[in-house]
Amino acid sequence: MRILHFADAHIDIASQRRRDPESGLPIRVLDFLKALDAIVDTAINEKVDLVLFAGDAYKDRTPVPTYQREWGRRIMRLSQAGIQTLLLVGNHDLPPASGRANALQEFDTLEVPHVRVLAKPSFLNLDDLEGLPLQIIALPWISRSGMMATLSASGEDVSGRNVYEEIEKRVTGLVNRWLDEADPEIPIVLTAHGMVQGAELGSERTISLGNDLVLPGSLVKDPRLAYTALGHIHKYQDLNAGNQPPVIYSGSIERVDFGEVRDEKGYVITTIESGKPTTVERRVLEGRKFLDKFVRIDNGVELEEKLRKVMPSKEEMEGAIFRLTLDYPRSLEPMIDEPAIRRDAELRLEFHLVRKVRVEARSRVGDGAGLSGMSVDDQLNTYWLTRNTASEDREMLNQLASEIFTATDGTGDFEGE
Repeated sequence: MRILHFADAHIDIASQRRRDPESGLPIRVLDFLKALDAIVDTAINEKVDLVLFAGDAYKDRTPVPTYQREWGRRIMRLSQAGIQTLLLVGNHDLPPASGRANALQEFDTLEVPHVRVLAKPSFLNLDDLEGLPLQIIALPWISRSGMMATLSASGEDVSGRNVYEEIEKRVTGLVNRWLDEADPEIPIVLTAHGMVQGAELGSERTISLGNDLVLPGSLVKDPRLAYTALGHIHKYQDLNAGNQPPVIYSGSIERVDFGEVRDEKGYVITTIESGKPTTVERRVLEGRKFLDKFVRIDNGVELEEKLRKVMPSKEEMEGAIFRLTLDYPRSLEPMIDEPAIRRDAELRLEFHLVRKVRVEARSRVGDGAGLSGMSVDDQLNTYWLTRNTASEDREMLNQLASEIFTATDGTGDFEGE
């Protein structure tokens, strides 16, 4: 059996930017849809047995109809190809209020062939999977508010109780019960959308809704499992590397922001064969190019040279999303020519200029520096140092000061009083 596992599509997360004149869609949204197209093409062309989506189709819980249409078109292609597709509900797919439909509900409502939405903890067997020789334990996102409502509805007292500990205890008990009931001769796959103990976090923490339930590592690494397919963390990782079962976060399908600039994006093809170790093949998607540059400037003399060195070439810049961070003292603010910098970055798709202005304490005469005992030349040199003046500029300024002093008293012999 070959399973295509992907997660965290977030196809509309970059919907407020430049638009494509032909389709009218934001160019960055098209990037996410291009990645989704590549995944669907692979599933169809390689005739995988199952597509397993581990949650978060959109950026929020109420996607606009345009993006629902684009997501639906891709999933319908899988349906028409006769490929079984399981859609796990993630935290960004949950409805904003109890009783409202989740963002993926239309596939169940319309009874789309071969497509199933998993909105609550479920155990699927051969009958549920159209005869596919597989068993699946599905754990969609479990919200704190949902669990509290369940506990309250059952008449249990939730005051003073750690709800997340209660969720973990109940989920662990449920999964272990299903594992005990499962047929040991048929491979079992666990899929979950959520945090797992020991996982390396990524920048998706900035877009996460609320606190997270953390599943214990022992639960997802149970040796009775053939594979664990995870979603929610955007960084690809195997939490059980070198061991069975593979415990895989497939990661997001495109870079969401600069926090993911160094992360490769993609999906995985998992092969499960009875009596043999499960194998995982990672497939990397090219995606939109992100460029992230940082330069620290200490004085005006080096400003132009450092900017020239840090700016990418035209070939690198073309079509990229470029962020340039400038770190400089406030005294150089008038020298930062932002229009010129933007002209140099004209080939990029997006340009983000980040200014980190250093505010330095000014040194005052008489602040314990022993200035009263210094000659005028030494006092001037001390002042130039506090202003981060370049050495060649200090020589010129000292010469100019000497000429001024000579013109003032006519002697050139000028000692501080």
